Amino acid sequence: MVSTPRNRFAPLWALAALLLLLLVAAIAAISADRATASPAVKSSSRNATKPCIQLENFDRRDFPRRPEIDNRYLPLRPGTQLVLEGDVDGVPHRVVFTVTDLMKKIAGVNALVIWDTDESDGELVESELSFFAQDEDGNVWNVGEYPEEFENGEFIGAPSTWITGEDGAQAGIHMAGATRVSSRLYVQGFAPEIDFLDCARVVAKYQSLCVPAGCSDSVLVTNETNILDPEGGIQSKFHVPRVGIVKIGVVEPATGESLELQDFNRLNRDELQEVRNEALRLDRRGFRFSELYRATKPAERF
Repeated sequence: MVSTPRNRFAPLWALAALLLLLLVAAIAAISADRATASPAVKSSSRNATKPCIQLENFDRRDFPRRPEIDNRYLPLRPGTQLVLEGDVDGVPHRVVFTVTDLMKKIAGVNALVIWDTDESDGELVESELSFFAQDEDGNVWNVGEYPEEFENGEFIGAPSTWITGEDGAQAGIHMAGATRVSSRLYVQGFAPEIDFLDCARVVAKYQSLCVPAGCSDSVLVTNETNILDPEGGIQSKFHVPRVGIVKIGVVEPATGESLELQDFNRLNRDELQEVRNEALRLDRRGFRFSELYRATKPAERF
């Protein structure tokens, strides 16, 4: 008997249906694998995809031999000292930020050494060296930090140390030479081993603001956040031309660090020498307490 067309193609339809089922099962398996793998990938800071951009490529050839930072919104002139006071979650807080006359070579760049102390309710909780350098386009780069931490007056370590070029750490721009309001976040510093990925954006310019140290109607405002620490929230910083940061506030959550500039000082020779000695002492401690820090050369006067 001659088969009808329906009977002749029946086996092929069955085969096609079977293949379709196998394909659906394969896709489901792949999707499940990806879903299972995603948390592991996200938990690896080193492999994390940065949601913020690098404004410029970091190239040591773009920096001068002698560090000089005259950025309009973040000028760092040796001998300048800013004193900010306020509170953190209701607890009195005081930060003293001092620009030294020291430099330290990091990733082939001679960076300016900044020393700042952080006090909570009158007790030292952090003493930090941070390293900044300005390229030929006026961008101020953060190339590393050595923050010593204290608890009840006792030194407990410097676990948040990061240095450009070590353990995957990368420099970032703290303040651009040419600023503009944007919704795009840019990298201020990246250190995967300590879950540090600070990103920022300019949210406003030419704002009016008064703090105890004075008033300005040319304030630039940035919002900053550590992408790898979502619980840290978003912080706002207010910059005045030829002065620097005059206020630190919180965007979210509602609690956090809130500081305002109380004093803007120019240190005399003796005061600057005292600061230099303390910064050099802290630099020597870095070699003692941080294996990562030992990859650098000692700070020196310029």
